[in-house]
Amino acid sequence: MDDKELIRLAMDARSRSYSPYSEYRVGAALVCSDGTVFTGANIENASYPATVCAERVAVGNAISSGRSDIKAIAIAGGKSSETSALSDYATPCGICRQVLREFTDPRVFRVLVARSVDDYKEFTLDELLPESFGPDHLN
Repeated sequence: MDDKELIRLAMDARSRSYSPYSEYRVGAALVCSDGTVFTGANIENASYPATVCAERVAVGNAISSGRSDIKAIAIAGGKSSETSALSDYATPCGICRQVLREFTDPRVFRVLVARSVDDYKEFTLDELLPESFGPDHLN
């Protein structure tokens, strides 16, 4: 799966966001080692701490399907309409970065944050969460 297709899937997932309070719609698409893709959209809640980010929804979809071999994630988020280009890049929040760390090698796991299919930035999880704590620290 190429980066642009993964971003397109994240933008499509964004259209299913439930974000009536902030109107900040986020979609995520992650790809496993065999090319299988899992998507997620943010789900807000009137009790704000119960809100779930798109990245964690996508990870939950993968894990509940028996998959933990995720290789990359694309994220698209913002307040613009479903179809227009986004005004900024929506990087994962701290909790999402830690959840991604649980299932990846942060040195090679790719995080794509997109404003459009042609306008995106790429990071490794290690760049976004340096000196992280993960399962390997518990062995």
